[in-house]
Formats: sequence, C-alpha cells, structure tokens
Amino acid sequence: MPSGEPPLTETAQYLLEEFTRHRPGQRPNYRKNTRTLTILLYWLGAETAVFERDVHDLARIDVNLAAKPVCQFLRAQGLLVEDPDLHRDADLVWIESTLTTLPELVASEVGTWVKVMREQGRREGEPRGYDGIRRYLMMLQPTLTAWTTTASVDSLREITKEQVENAVDGLSGYARRGLATALRSLFRALKRERVIFRNPARDLLVGDLKGIPKSIPSDILMRLLDQATTPLGRLVVALASIHALPGHEIRTLHTTGLDLSRGTLEVRRGLLRHTLYLEELTHQLAADWTTYRHLRWPTSANPYLLVSQKTAVDPDHPAVSIGTLRAALPKGLTLAGLRQDRILNEALESADPLKLMRLFGITEQTAMRYVGADHPERTAKLPR
Repeated sequence: MPSGEPPLTETAQYLLEEFTRHRPGQRPNYRKNTRTLTILLYWLGAETAVFERDVHDLARIDVNLAAKPVCQFLRAQGLLVEDPDLHRDADLVWIESTLTTLPELVASEVGTWVKVMREQGRREGEPRGYDGIRRYLMMLQPTLTAWTTTASVDSLREITKEQVENAVDGLSGYARRGLATALRSLFRALKRERVIFRNPARDLLVGDLKGIPKSIPSDILMRLLDQATTPLGRLVVALASIHALPGHEIRTLHTTGLDLSRGTLEVRRGLLRHTLYLEELTHQLAADWTTYRHLRWPTSANPYLLVSQKTAVDPDHPAVSIGTLRAALPKGLTLAGLRQDRILNEALESADPLKLMRLFGITEQTAMRYVGADHPERTAKLPR
C-alpha cells in the first residue's frame, strides 16, 4: 500500500463513502472496516466482483482488518462472489470435525444423538441449537475418547453402568453436573432411537439438587442500579433481579414483545409465551432503554430488544452476546445469582409453589426446591 491515503477511482471512492454512510453507528476511530474495503478497492478495483474467500484471507493478515461487515456491504451492492463453506454454522463444523476423531460406529451413534437433539428422530419437538449441542459434546469428548482408546470400546452398547459412574467420579460442582447431564442426554436419546438396549445412565445422579439456594446480601442489592452505569445495564439488572429472567432469555427478547402502553413484556420460551407485567421501575427502565437505543442507532433494524455497538448495525441481526450482559452487571454479581435471589425472596414471602410457577414460569420441581429452602418445615418428612 502507498503511504497516506491510497488513490482510488471515482467509483471506488463512491463505494467507500456509501459504506461509511451505511454504518453510522461505528466509532469514528474504528477503521478496521473502512481500511479493509480501501485495500480491496485499491488492488481489485470497483468494476469487478470480489471473492468472499479473498476478503477473509485478507483479514487474517492483520488484526486491524475485518471481513464480515465488508462482505455484508459488498453482498448488498451485488459485488460479492459468496463461498458456501464460509456460511456453514461454526458449531456444526466443530461437531462434524469432532465426530471424525471417534471410531466409525461410535461416531455414528453420537451422530444419532445429534439428530435427536435437532428433533430429527422418532419424536417431534423443538430443536436444540448447535451451540448447545457443542457444549454437551465438549463435555462428552474426553469421556468418549477414554472409552474408545483406553477401554477399547467399539460401540456405546458396550458401556456399563459402572463405566458411566466411574466417568463422573472425582468430579464436583459444575463439572460433574455438566458431564452427568450430557451422559444422561446421550444415552436417553440412543435408547429412544433403539440404538442401545438399556440405558446405563438412567439412574445417574446429576448433582446435589437438594442444595439450598443462596441469596445475595441486601446491602449489595440496594446499590445495584446505582452501580449499573448504562441504560442497558440497568434494564438487565431489573429483568434479572426483579423478574428473575435467565440470561439466555434476556438476550433474545424481541422489541415486538415490549408493550409500554400496557406495561407488558412477552418472553418466548420455545413454542410457549410467558408474559411479564412490568412494575413502575422496570417500565421506566425499559422506556429509557428504548429511547436511548433509538437516539444511538436510529437506523437499526435488529429485531432484538437489547443490542450492542456491533449487533445494532449488523445486517445479519444477531442477538447480543451473553458476555455483553455479564459485562453490564456490577462487579461480583451474576445473572444466575440475581435470578436465584429473586425467586428465594418470593418463596419466603408466599411459600406457594403454584404462585412461583405462574410468576416466573419455572417447573414444579424448581418451585418446590425454593419453597423447601425457605420453609424446610413444610417439606420435611414426618417421622413414623
């Protein structure tokens, strides 16, 4: 590249100006995108289409170059030759790559489990995302590798109950719970599809489900909204600590689900819908956020209620990442902790599991667990 601003043709300069105009939300000093497009236009010109693979190869040369926004712009202008391999789901690619490391029969059986998770098996239902399947498979991978190498297992039909229990022995906390949950999911799906004759993980304990949930100290809760410095952070705190929404539901809320005139917010849970009735504080915070979002990104067409610097102007309209939500929280707090504290507080006041189920949309077992934590005398077994 020549020093300074490279010379561009009139057509190329027009495209560069259009690109800047179509991304008004980006920071003025954020030159990854414009620099990438400038290099492409300087070397290739603006009269011919650009191969998508070339844009991604260029972005790998330098961390100060970006491929995705440039490809989106060129595609909209009809100047991009797309590469289908680049549009495959990254989690699906990882899953397929992992299956190739397993013996053929075991890989086929695990592939059957993946199809069941995607609801392509004998029963219909809501399909799981490839990102969730990848998390499960990441937990299963060391165990599957150990069985096929150390134990010389050729098929999951050979796995016994003792081998499953030995796989989780020595683990504790989230590691044990995650592996146990993944093992139960794997063998339950294979039993349902009649790939195996018996389920060796049927009686496997997932974890200490009788543990007492812990609350957050009241003095910390009082300072939450003061510590959240952004409209996004304050709304996230309210949704987690007042309405007990989990993180994955907060990030996927839709703008069409918010009705400020009626004071309601619709939460999508698969094929079901759960309606939140907003009290005065959350209603005001939701109004503040929508006003801020409109002023900050007036041209954003992202359908999700919560957006970030990147997702607001992304033509693919992705949901905000869970990391963005966590970063908006005051230091030392988690979304799960805020949600747990809210349900605990309601269970202490009402001791009514049906009310908890209606208010928060939780299951019967979860509601009884919270009631038992606050009122152990109501769930204790009577002596004979």
